[in-house]
Amino acid sequence: MIKKVDHIGIAVKSLEHALPFYTDVLKLPLIGIEEVDSEKVKVAFLKAGETKLELLEPISEESAIAKFIEKRGEGIHHVALGVESIQERINDMKENGIRMIQDAPKKGAGGALVAFMHPKSTGSILYELCEKDREAEKNA
Repeated sequence: MIKKVDHIGIAVKSLEHALPFYTDVLKLPLIGIEEVDSEKVKVAFLKAGETKLELLEPISEESAIAKFIEKRGEGIHHVALGVESIQERINDMKENGIRMIQDAPKKGAGGALVAFMHPKSTGSILYELCEKDREAEKNA
């Protein structure tokens, strides 16, 4: 059901200020930066072995990431689990009593389909289900 930990989402106030730690100090390769308008964030992906780190900078005070940083400060925001057949996984979660934030997948960074589980159902951890098409998977 779960293929791997796809990425760990980290909320940051500024990619410009955060990236040097990851690229210069940790020596992680930067895969790319993109804006996800639907989530009002700018995203930087870094390769960390088989897993990626996803730095999330809010581009609007309305974004969930801006609200997260305001409430909790910068830091780990979510853990993304790579899956196949995301709608089936959403249905499985709901059948097992897990409250979903989205009942249907939506488009996320890197062209992935994503859906989040509500932290109140998962021991206070925000988990993301993440399905990538095979071509995107190969390039990641």
